[in-house]
Amino acid sequence: MKSGLVRGFLTVGSWTTLSRLLGFIRDQIMAAWLGAGPMAEAFAIALSLPNMFRRFFAEGAFNTAFVPMFAKKLENREEATRFASEAFSGLFVVVLLLSALAMIFMPVMVWLMASGFAGDERFAMTVEYGRITFPYILLISLASMISGVLNANGRFTAAAAAPVILNVLFIVAMMLGRWFGWDLGLTLAWATPITGIAQLGLVWWDAHRTGWTFLPKRPRLSPEMRLLVKVALPAAFAGGVVQINLLVGRQVASQFEGAVAWLYYSDRLYQLPLGVVAGAVAVVLLPELARRLRANDDAGGQAAFCRATEFGLFLTLPCAFAIGVIALPMVDTLFGRGEFTDHDVRQTSRALIVYALGLPAFVMQKVLQPLYFAREDTRSPFRFALYSMVVNAVVAVGLMGSVGFLASAIGTSAAAWVMVAQLWWGTRNMGQSTRWDARLRRTAPRILLSSALMAAGLWLTLRWTNNIGMARIPELALLIIGGAIVYFALSFATGAISLSDLKRNIRR
Repeated sequence: MKSGLVRGFLTVGSWTTLSRLLGFIRDQIMAAWLGAGPMAEAFAIALSLPNMFRRFFAEGAFNTAFVPMFAKKLENREEATRFASEAFSGLFVVVLLLSALAMIFMPVMVWLMASGFAGDERFAMTVEYGRITFPYILLISLASMISGVLNANGRFTAAAAAPVILNVLFIVAMMLGRWFGWDLGLTLAWATPITGIAQLGLVWWDAHRTGWTFLPKRPRLSPEMRLLVKVALPAAFAGGVVQINLLVGRQVASQFEGAVAWLYYSDRLYQLPLGVVAGAVAVVLLPELARRLRANDDAGGQAAFCRATEFGLFLTLPCAFAIGVIALPMVDTLFGRGEFTDHDVRQTSRALIVYALGLPAFVMQKVLQPLYFAREDTRSPFRFALYSMVVNAVVAVGLMGSVGFLASAIGTSAAAWVMVAQLWWGTRNMGQSTRWDARLRRTAPRILLSSALMAAGLWLTLRWTNNIGMARIPELALLIIGGAIVYFALSFATGAISLSDLKRNIRR
């Protein structure tokens, strides 16, 4: 059992790493060939439309409800097959209808997402691209459901490899488009549903080989399907709050030429450490917290919560400080070529700095929310998310006139900190398990000090070199590796973390 779990983690981890690498190559090519012009902005919005609904129908609310229910039925193969088939058919019909409506009313959807495009070439271009890309939601939703079936059966390779196919096909499509002189925006738009077909085909075939064959049938609203919908709805409402925040940000960005692309590329960069750190905290440390709390082990719960907080801060704070200091050379190195001008580099790096300010808050949400979920309290986090949504909208719209497109990023980071403040304040009556212990009170300031000193070192290095040569991969790699070495040395010197603690966390 243990070796199978390890093999699963290694499989998912290796394919995810490859997907991230190919994703950056894809974004580099897009930046070089499309820059931050109308075509790039139109495609960014067109791609975000199916991805927004994907949070509900793919890895979001639907799978959150489906996978646990399916896993419980696996002991009875016939019952599990019937349940999965009903879920597949129901999902197929619902998302097919959604896709048809979206394609009909695409101009309305584009206006709701980016009203700033109205009146110029970007609007018609986005509507055209959107009608081509939107069927991707049907394909990826079905693929995600089948991936859940495969994962529940201990098969991880096909599901983990599917995102790699997406990035490979995007890269190939851009290469072919460049070679044959095609319209690159339309090339990317048509490549989107093709990647969906490929991902669905991969996981469908792997499931078929193991006896799980999915074909759409007439859906039926059985008691189990009613329960599935009932379980999925709360997650859908919570996801809706997140999507409204994104919607507000894109609306603000659409009012400024080039801003949609600048925010897209900066978002891609800060999401990398966020995904790695938040994922590590959620997968490794927080399940232990939930088990302790459910067992009424307050002391153990406090230790798990404090170690999760410590681990999150140890990895997140240096990332936030470093990104804030080296944002310009980082963006210049990764995207500053071809059609992506020096002006685009500067604007993207400014947005990245603002996102970096919110990075610790995004991770701390992952640490604090399980304190509520372990007590079966889903209402409070949802209520806090609603308040944060209002803050995001007020800040983004209110600052738009004075700071321009950066208001979108400021609203996102401000809302994240407001969410953390609410989550923390709400724990005041939860008892010992939510209190910082003596070790965390000692290490947290030292982690902050080590991060700040490391950032100062990076800043002095950039000043000393006058940013000369910092726009090449080797120099950027040396800058990042050097900063990491300094940070770890300072952490050991200040007692922020011990070598034994570091080894134990890396092993876990």
